[in-house]
Amino acid sequence: MTQADFFLVLEGLDGSGKSEISRRLTAHYTGTYGDRIMLTYEPYDPSVAGEYIRQALRKEIAVSNRTLALAYALNRADHIERVVTPFLSGQGCMVICDRYVLSSLVYQSTDGMSMADVWTLNAGARRPDLTIFMDVHPETSAARLAGRPQRELFDDELDGWRAKYFDAIRFLREHGQTVAVIDANGGIDEVLAAVIAALTPHLPAWLRD
Repeated sequence: MTQADFFLVLEGLDGSGKSEISRRLTAHYTGTYGDRIMLTYEPYDPSVAGEYIRQALRKEIAVSNRTLALAYALNRADHIERVVTPFLSGQGCMVICDRYVLSSLVYQSTDGMSMADVWTLNAGARRPDLTIFMDVHPETSAARLAGRPQRELFDDELDGWRAKYFDAIRFLREHGQTVAVIDANGGIDEVLAAVIAALTPHLPAWLRD
């Protein structure tokens, strides 16, 4: 008997805590459903152009915005084709993905590329069942990033990036996608509880048993 799969995306500014929440959320569901839950992320290092993107983010190489947007779209296509889709094979599994198309709409819609341009590049990307945006004050994000040993390409101008996220969320909703926004300024347990509360109404029945 087939069961509905579920593709969840977690998004947020750098420093929003989404990677830690992704790990904790995965552990929360794995405790009950075992290997039917998979955590992944983007850019996906083992996929095409993964390390190239990481080098660009670490500012080790300089690339144009269009080239980076193309690299992300290629990396995503390969990641979905070889990792995500085979796992979501109709047997009742869930993928939790740390970053996805929403981030590309935010960070690659610049230097002559519109959100519509970025959307076109990612036209074949699998549609998430739900995207959760973990909204955090830029000051909180900056304070968390201050403890990191290396600044990355998009770690500055956090106010501007946050505003673009809300523009991109409107864009996704206009294209029929479901996006929930939660307050991620609290402690890790509080934020995890908020994510689970936002997620639960959207889950297939087997994940709510």
